[in-house]
Amino acid sequence: MNQRTMRRGAKASLVCAVAATLVGCGGSDDNDNDSSAKPMACADLNGMVIPASAIGLATSGGAVTEAKVVPAAGTGVAAVPEHCLVSGQIAPVDSTAPRILFRTALPTTWNNKVVMFGGGGFNGSIPNVAGNVPAGPTTQPAPLARGYATFASDSGHQANALGSQDGAWGLNDEAVRNFGGDALKKTRDAAVFLVKARYGVAGPAKSYFAGGSTGGREALAAIQRWPADWDGAIAWYPAWNDVSALLAGQRASLALAQPGAYPNTPKRLLVYRAAMEACDTLDGVADGLISDQVRCNAQFDPAVATVGGQPLRCAGGADTGDSCLSDVQIATLRKLGTASRFNFTLASGETGYPGFNVWGSDLGITSNPSPLQPTITFLALGTTPPAMPMPRTAPYISVLVDQWLKYSVARNASFDSFTLDPENPGVYGPRISELSKQLDTSTDISAFVARGGKLLLAHGQSDVLVATRATQDYYKRLRAQFGIAAVDGFARYYEVPGYGHAVSTAFNASWDSLTALERWRESGTAPRAEVVADTAGVPGRTRPLCDYPKWPRYTGAGDVNLAASFSCAETPAATP
Repeated sequence: MNQRTMRRGAKASLVCAVAATLVGCGGSDDNDNDSSAKPMACADLNGMVIPASAIGLATSGGAVTEAKVVPAAGTGVAAVPEHCLVSGQIAPVDSTAPRILFRTALPTTWNNKVVMFGGGGFNGSIPNVAGNVPAGPTTQPAPLARGYATFASDSGHQANALGSQDGAWGLNDEAVRNFGGDALKKTRDAAVFLVKARYGVAGPAKSYFAGGSTGGREALAAIQRWPADWDGAIAWYPAWNDVSALLAGQRASLALAQPGAYPNTPKRLLVYRAAMEACDTLDGVADGLISDQVRCNAQFDPAVATVGGQPLRCAGGADTGDSCLSDVQIATLRKLGTASRFNFTLASGETGYPGFNVWGSDLGITSNPSPLQPTITFLALGTTPPAMPMPRTAPYISVLVDQWLKYSVARNASFDSFTLDPENPGVYGPRISELSKQLDTSTDISAFVARGGKLLLAHGQSDVLVATRATQDYYKRLRAQFGIAAVDGFARYYEVPGYGHAVSTAFNASWDSLTALERWRESGTAPRAEVVADTAGVPGRTRPLCDYPKWPRYTGAGDVNLAASFSCAETPAATP
């Protein structure tokens, strides 16, 4: 299809968009398979209309708002190649809904493959399309530099001053559906339309999705809902059962908001040190990491633990200062480690949410001078307790869930979210149930598996925003559905000791997951003896990535900073 034909089709789509007031003109997934099209110059993409018929879900079409050549820059693994950076927008069917803003980077030298990046939190901004996959390797180039065309979107709304915690989009149904997953399909189809136009091809040879947290949920949603579009996915710490996670976050917020319950930052350091003293050597060596997290969770008791030879619990259980924890603070932290149980029906079928690995996790230790620490504290317990109105410095999840309850659930900006019991939500139960159909992701990825799709799952054991145990549950469900041997043919799940939610000062994970995925999907070489590196705790040290439920145990000899000195062990209680 030549440029003139493309522009004629674009004009026709505008007529369609005008006529489509409610249903739009969305159509098939890939209507243009003309491999004889001529490549287009980057400048010629400027102003191009993306017909609604090129997008597999209903929209009013899209358009390129800017296309510019970005010259090559940087050296080594930090190099960014010359590419055409395209910004675009996809118009909603509902004229009151926000647009989807997206961006795609089209390298001058293309490897015939694409990578889509997922977002984070409630999204609202476009991820860096020149960036790396989550926990990507520092010793290898990013996808764009490897020749991939990359793309991402804001998921269908533009965040206010609250950034990724802004939930105001929840007042619009189309925006809710877009965040729930529809924007993934719309963005992918619009970006692939531009890939075809730029390179004059029928479509990419291979398509991969990479994301963490919300982006991890998006990766799993994409391969489940639109399996024909994807050859592989990388999902780090995925919030796949999102409604359940939000309800668990509400439970945590209410607990932390109780008088005297919120542990300040000095107390968090005490808990961390006490857990390390009790659990660090469970993996065979004192290395500043708790690898046998299952045994630590079972054995560590803050009520009787010591730190530096002194009791962690305040004498008598009352709060006597920063050198100990009160009974109410201990009870609150214990509650964060226990499961939520919902006493109402969710349409997605979820009935609860597992607890977090609190012991040995960085809950926000602000005394740490690392430049990574402010991000860790922001994503963990923040610096002030939850309250009404919700302070921005409260735990990340508290701000997030307050916004979700106000706008997506109650649809009332003045709603007091503290009045909603997440396990017994009363009149709000039906609305929450309805939202679960959009935000929670099924493990039924049969069609993706049938076409040879491969999935890499990974999670840090010290994540207190998205529970590692939730990813364990997803993986166990895959095994129950497909069988252990079959799952071994298309999925891997790894847990990284010491790694938190996207960042850590104990063990900041760096893994070349994209190469592992490429080799598996394209050459049939399954991941084996994968290694993850640390970039912050002890820069350069490595650990083996062990197939869940195994974890790295020191062999008793060799350099404690080398993966070769560890073998993959299994705690009997962890066996699914």
